[in-house]
Order: sequence, then C-alpha cells, then structure tokens
Amino acid sequence: MSAEIIILFLALFTLGAVLVLALSSKRKTEARRHDPDAEKSTLAQDAPNRH
Repeated sequence: MSAEIIILFLALFTLGAVLVLALSSKRKTEARRHDPDAEKSTLAQDAPNRH
C-alpha cells in the first residue's frame, strides 16, 4: 500500500508543479502582450526585418 501512496503523491505533486508553471507563463505572456514597448516576435507579420 505504501507504493500506491508514493505514486499518488508524485502524480499530484507533478500536476501541481505543471499548473504553477502554466499559470506563471500565462501571467508573463499576458503582461508582455499589454506592454507597448515589448519587442515584436520575429514571427509577427508586422515585425521589423533585421536580417
């Protein structure tokens, strides 16, 4: 029974870690989208050509 508890704990810990990283990334992305001084992506259609 202890193996099942360890596996459950590891699965929940992993799920929690992924959730925290996803929320953190989302917050950073949203902040960058609303920043008018942020550099455009090179994939953006209206990005400056720097080649």
